[in-house]
Amino acid sequence: MNLLEQQASNRRRTVLVMGVFVVFFVLLGLGFDAFMMGSRHGFVPIGGLVALGFGSASAGVSYFHGDKAVLGSTHAVPLLELTERASEADRLKFRQLQNVVDEMAIASGLPRPRVYVVPDEDPNAFATGRDPEHASIAVTRGLLDALDRDELQAVVAHEMSHIRNYDIRLMMIIAALVGAVALLADWSRRMMWFGGVGGGRRGRDRDGGGGVVMAIALVAWIVAVILAPIAAQMLAMAVSRQREYLADASGAELTRNPGALADALEHIEAHAEPTKSIKQGAAHLCIADPLGKQVGLKEGFWSDVFATHPPMAKRIAILRQMAYQPTRTA
Repeated sequence: MNLLEQQASNRRRTVLVMGVFVVFFVLLGLGFDAFMMGSRHGFVPIGGLVALGFGSASAGVSYFHGDKAVLGSTHAVPLLELTERASEADRLKFRQLQNVVDEMAIASGLPRPRVYVVPDEDPNAFATGRDPEHASIAVTRGLLDALDRDELQAVVAHEMSHIRNYDIRLMMIIAALVGAVALLADWSRRMMWFGGVGGGRRGRDRDGGGGVVMAIALVAWIVAVILAPIAAQMLAMAVSRQREYLADASGAELTRNPGALADALEHIEAHAEPTKSIKQGAAHLCIADPLGKQVGLKEGFWSDVFATHPPMAKRIAILRQMAYQPTRTA
């Protein structure tokens, strides 16, 4: 599979997952209004609209200020600020990073993103922002120490691909959808505990077949309410994993050197320690899982359900195949 085929395949899979996400959210909201609100408000989906309003407000705050929150939570420092007070040896590394970012900005045709360094010895990197004009790339100090120039360029190309493919915006939208689904599910559970289920439908569908159908639909909706937050998080993780494959392929396209990214990922994987400066909320943004979860090391059902990143070994093997290189054995 060549680079363009890899990108097209991952885009199709991501669109499919996003479509399932939206359908799930809509059905959950319609069930809330049908079974909890009933006919008291006619055909106006009051509960769904209120939940969507809260979710949209939260998404708006995240959209405009989420990148600052992520950078602040990781204690990221602007590269220019570090360069001014760095030793001569560190200054060379920082200049190399800036040069690599400039090169990849030119190669991708994007504005130069702001560059930050996270004071953490574990090698990792991430991109954040709402669009290419408001984007930032952050790398850990450990990444600068662990990689040579070609490998660093490959990692920056990977993160630039997240910006070019609007992955940074997509993940903000997904976070908003996860929050909205969790909010609606929480409201629904509270209403079931304190207000009863199906009160809005009393006096309707009492005869035969209609009542049976509604009873089955009610049970299905209650199950959906209970499982909603878990299912939403699973879908978010699925999108995150597919976006990593796409960024690998797009980054290799920018550098024309997929082998360098494979080498970089091998060096990152060799450091078993978690990235302590990066917490759960920003884990899905990173090139490698900063939490070091064992569930993401292998393929299989549990990895597909709970891992934020695809297995590193599989990503490396795909890149080696793109570079026509044999897969290295441990």
